[in-house]
Amino acid sequence: MELWYSENHSDDVKFSLRVEEQLYTKQTEYQRIDVMTSKEFGTFLTLDGLMMVAEKDEFIYHEMIVHVPMSVNPNIKKVLVIGGGDGGTVKQLVRYDTVEAIDLVEIDRDVVEVCKKFLPTVSAGLNDERVNINYEDGLKFVRNTKDKYDLIIVDSTDPFGPGEGLFTREFYGNCYRTLSDDGIMVNQHESPYYENYANSLIRAHRRIKGVFPIHKIYQAHIPTYPSGHWLFGFASNKFDPIKDFNAERWNKLRLDTKYYNTELHMGCFALPNYVKELLDNA
Repeated sequence: MELWYSENHSDDVKFSLRVEEQLYTKQTEYQRIDVMTSKEFGTFLTLDGLMMVAEKDEFIYHEMIVHVPMSVNPNIKKVLVIGGGDGGTVKQLVRYDTVEAIDLVEIDRDVVEVCKKFLPTVSAGLNDERVNINYEDGLKFVRNTKDKYDLIIVDSTDPFGPGEGLFTREFYGNCYRTLSDDGIMVNQHESPYYENYANSLIRAHRRIKGVFPIHKIYQAHIPTYPSGHWLFGFASNKFDPIKDFNAERWNKLRLDTKYYNTELHMGCFALPNYVKELLDNA
């Protein structure tokens, strides 16, 4: 008998993968965690039945959420990652010698432990001595912290369940307060294609625009995410991701990347018309 993992991307669209083996399943205090293997995408992790990370294409998401802001401000030293318990975002951050401290805030300890066990190539950066893991709610963390960060990366799940509070105006306002004067916030911004995801995108865009003077949207193609068309938000009080981008400076670092490059950096902010219309309506 064949085993398939299926995820509804809309009421009328379903994404399916043939599963070779189910490695792990657990209902935690916050969510259901499943780890499976597939021939096409390798080992993958789902939370509450939604794809979070797959070995084959995780590099796209994590390179784009990290290298875009890091290439705009080369002086980033202290980073806060909210969510991201799989460790993929941290894996990209620790490649920068200039980064001195990374605080990871993950509400569910089990996510971190499971990824360390079943996705070691993704989570390897969590063992870096610069990384400090805090097991608590990201909304409460930014509400109460007195630290200042040069970069905040909101590597959250979708806006319901444990991730719901990370899409509120209060949360974005607290991120703004927690950033240094020239700090940057980057967040995963959902898909513009299917209605439910697009509505979440519009709400987040509207709320961030009300807090940050500079807010731009950029895109990437991630095969295992709904529609494959995924957006990120770049917000700052000072830095513009195009005007303040120095390709030569970043290329001198000679980081080996599989998706991100400096030509792509310029192009990823050029959005299709239907996305522009969605954002204008926000």
